[in-house]
Amino acid sequence: MSRRDMILAAAVAALWGFNFVVIDWGMRGVPPLLFVAIRFLVVSAAVLFVPRPRTSWRTIVGVGLFMSLGQFGLLYTSMALGLQPGLAALVLQAQAVFTILFAALALRERPTRPQLFGVALGVIGLAIVAAGRGGQAPALAVALALAAAASWAIGNVISRRAGVVAGPGRAGSLSLTVWSALVVPVPALALSLLVEGPTAIAAGLAAFGWTSALSTLYTAGLCTLVGYSIWNALLSRNRSAAVVPWVLLAPVVAMTSAALLLGQIPNTAEIAGGLLLIGGVLVASIPGPRARASTAPGSVDASTGNRASVAGGSVN
Repeated sequence: MSRRDMILAAAVAALWGFNFVVIDWGMRGVPPLLFVAIRFLVVSAAVLFVPRPRTSWRTIVGVGLFMSLGQFGLLYTSMALGLQPGLAALVLQAQAVFTILFAALALRERPTRPQLFGVALGVIGLAIVAAGRGGQAPALAVALALAAAASWAIGNVISRRAGVVAGPGRAGSLSLTVWSALVVPVPALALSLLVEGPTAIAAGLAAFGWTSALSTLYTAGLCTLVGYSIWNALLSRNRSAAVVPWVLLAPVVAMTSAALLLGQIPNTAEIAGGLLLIGGVLVASIPGPRARASTAPGSVDASTGNRASVAGGSVN
């Protein structure tokens, strides 16, 4: 990855890390699946201004189902069941391991040794933090968060396989982010009716105040439109194993935010694990000889057969 891509990846991790506290604020009194439907209804409104991406409907639906509906439906439900924002951010980062595994199986992307070592450090950091706090979390909530991580990982691989590149118009990664959001609102609302019930939906709409509105704007605008546009662009021009470890920084941001704003002070295990997470990201960002050769301008990525993007390309 180029230095510019590393900065972008770190910025996305910060946006997504603080997102967990924002979700916790906004979802108070609002059923989780209804909140997901509202979030992506706002995102999907951007189709009025953004052309459809140059990719198949199969890709659009796949990204919408797994990266958006599956991930956030399961994540919001796990938080509603009692998973604290910091721990939710931590468990969700199992997507790094799932993505590298799924990419190796589906795309034949072989991670480099530094990337494997970096992810291993990150996983150890996650385990240390979980050991320090995880015993307080409901088992079902943790299981749903892990399922959300697996769903995100599948979405990552679908996005990577599509090879959507950064740029304006129908070729841009923003197009995929916006149009895939169309898949979410109706199924999310149907699931809300089935699981949460009409009474809970009515009560949730009545409780939807300015805090929920600001939370929706943050999650829909910054985290989805901005964050996932950058994320999809990074996946389009870098190997999956080089991109996904950066999101291991999100739990550090989430725990810091939760400590400052929610009074959830991290313990010694969380601090030590967070430092290992940062170290793992830095180690995983070191490219191997094969990765440097495959990402040279005009070269062909041996893992996918796609022509590699020139480093430093623009993201809109």
